[in-house]
Amino acid sequence: MNIKVVWKPLPGSQCLALSCPCDEILYEGTRGPGKTAAQLARFRSKVGLGYGSFWRGVIFDTEYKDLADLIVQSKRLFNAFNDGAKFLSSATELKWVWPTGEELLFRHGKSEDDYWGYHGQEFPFIGFNELTKQKDDGLYMAMFSCMRSSFRPQDHPLPDGSLLPSIPLEMFSTTNPYGVGHAWVKRRFIAPAQRGVVQRHTQTVFNPQTELEEDITLTCVAIHGSWRENPYLDPKYIAMLMAIKDPNKKKAWVDGSWDVTSGGRFDHLWNESIHVVEPFVIPPTWRVDRSHDWGESKPFANLWWAESNGREVEVAGQTRKFPRGTLFLIGEWYGCHPDELNKGLNMPSLEVANGVKWIDRRMSGRECIQPECVSKGVANIIPGTCSRVEAGPADSSIFNTGDNELSIGQKMKTKGVQWTSSNKKPGSRINGASLFCDMLDASVKAKDSESGMPEEPAFYVFNHCRGWISRIPILPRDTKNPDDVNTDAEDHDWDATRYRVLAITRAPTRVTELRL
Repeated sequence: MNIKVVWKPLPGSQCLALSCPCDEILYEGTRGPGKTAAQLARFRSKVGLGYGSFWRGVIFDTEYKDLADLIVQSKRLFNAFNDGAKFLSSATELKWVWPTGEELLFRHGKSEDDYWGYHGQEFPFIGFNELTKQKDDGLYMAMFSCMRSSFRPQDHPLPDGSLLPSIPLEMFSTTNPYGVGHAWVKRRFIAPAQRGVVQRHTQTVFNPQTELEEDITLTCVAIHGSWRENPYLDPKYIAMLMAIKDPNKKKAWVDGSWDVTSGGRFDHLWNESIHVVEPFVIPPTWRVDRSHDWGESKPFANLWWAESNGREVEVAGQTRKFPRGTLFLIGEWYGCHPDELNKGLNMPSLEVANGVKWIDRRMSGRECIQPECVSKGVANIIPGTCSRVEAGPADSSIFNTGDNELSIGQKMKTKGVQWTSSNKKPGSRINGASLFCDMLDASVKAKDSESGMPEEPAFYVFNHCRGWISRIPILPRDTKNPDDVNTDAEDHDWDATRYRVLAITRAPTRVTELRL
């Protein structure tokens, strides 16, 4: 019997991506190994086996227009089988249907709210195209509730009386490193295990089929692909990739490296070896205060700051002099569970105030009982760092109030926690980012100067503030306004930073009077 080969996977990562038995797969890496083709072929491999309308899939991208290439590649692949499959394209439908009943939908979605269009549906196959374009894991995680099937082999025997295996449940996504969702994707797939090493998570659940408590193991893996595996690529394409000037894009798209800052707003100036410093006791003559960005469903951010007054200080046994207005980030309390990303604690404002008040006291060296609320988030502080903490700028929205009710700021004040109003005037976002860049630059230039000290207000962060250090340097630029950060990213402690940068006590500008 003559068999026509319509498509076969390339040796290497494509073969692994199609044969991998894991429940959750991320096919990631450089540009060009054929990730999209593998995703489509993975779904197509179960068509015609006898599952019929039970084998149903959906592949997401963030925008309607971004589905175009996916659709083109699907037509190229599926039409080659000549099995009667039809692509339906209308204002409401973008999907493939097969005469045997299988369906593959193409849809756009980019937030957890988009899940509700699929609530209650069954999709044993769910895919995401370019997963790092998802700003957070909201839609991704919500769609697991749809990754199910009511197919039972015993209810659908084949004509010869044999039974099919249980229908597989698969979450299969593709991506390059880089993008607004770089951080959460890296944390879920890349950080826990090396590429190709299966992560296993076992939990005890009630099995409705056996009516028993059973241990169920879910498996997850990242499969790395490279353009070097694809013999169909034109070498001119490779040359164009190699010519990319942006060092982070080049590392991501040519090398498949996840150690990039994903087009960061500040990555051209940030240098951890320069900006991250050992803690020291803050001189009593310096101002120490805090800034705050409010959040309930999203994280709140409380940051503690020390601002130099320009006088000499003792740091690590050395006499040093930082220009007036130089900022040191000396403590943080972030309203997010340690195992989550960009999800708030829904903590009442009075509890937040209690936590802030306790940290103020501990940083001032006073002994007091830690309230339970502090442990719900991530607090990184050193007791006795300073002599006192003053009120600093907070998101001005906390001072808004309706009729006959206290504002968030007023409620916090009843607990003894006060704030000043932040600068949120038109242009303050861009101005704050620009001033922060000036401060980062001053720190960098100081390293190579003769004195080793900055000449202009600079910026430093104590090395125990690991949450801030993990988030701010990778904040991507806003693609529509490159002078700003992408507000879809996890930017809450950046907002708290911006409020404080804009509140620096700046030396008055000298004006020279010219007499004629």
